[in-house]
Amino acid sequence: MQELIKASTAADGVLLLTLNRPEKRNALNNATLQCLCELLEEAEHNAQVKAVVLTGNAQCFAAGADLSELAAMDAVSLQLDIRPKLWQKIDAFSKPLISAVNGYALGAGFELVLHSDMVICGENARFALPEIGLGMLPGAGGTQRLARLVGQQLTMRWAMTGEMISAKQAEQHGICSQVVPTELTVEYAVQLAAKIAKQAPLAIRVIKQSIKSIHETTLSQGLKFERQNFVWLAATKDRNEGINAFFEKRKPVFRGE
Repeated sequence: MQELIKASTAADGVLLLTLNRPEKRNALNNATLQCLCELLEEAEHNAQVKAVVLTGNAQCFAAGADLSELAAMDAVSLQLDIRPKLWQKIDAFSKPLISAVNGYALGAGFELVLHSDMVICGENARFALPEIGLGMLPGAGGTQRLARLVGQQLTMRWAMTGEMISAKQAEQHGICSQVVPTELTVEYAVQLAAKIAKQAPLAIRVIKQSIKSIHETTLSQGLKFERQNFVWLAATKDRNEGINAFFEKRKPVFRGE
């Protein structure tokens, strides 16, 4: 049986997940999303995993949903589809999730990127929401997450035309944080993940929570949440270790306590 996603340790504390349906251009069928959720669930409870890098291959990150699977589903079937719950599980992952994108990230593949916390793009990366060409709209947060990221104007244009977005445009509009040579995309993403993995795990977790909450809360609520986390971290051993290491002029050793 084909291994839908390959999992490996790319660096100390870094789990590398590689989408592995090259014959289908890494189309995201339910089985692949279920596999991703299971791997993230394992990573969630594995203290040795501090960050996760998700990638495809040199030509394609993920070319969208699996249309053969989607075509067999009518409106009733879609109402009962497990897919929305799988996307929710991906969104609920509490550790840093970094996408390393080469080639095409289309439709659901683009939406998977939008579920990531950080994105590193190869120079050949291309994004699009092509659902309009099938008489549909994005169904896994494409209109909602992208509009919150780049604004209404660009999202309206891209969702209504299916226009391709280059790596340069993606960086310009904040879809990715860095564009690198295609052959080095995964390496750069792993280096970033490894740098994060050396930080205090509890602080990393609440930083992610605080930043992700900005679209759900008012500024005053967000500031209150941030302050609560700031105070909570003051009671952790890692915070004391960080301060002691600073005064002792040594590198801190964080244990997630």
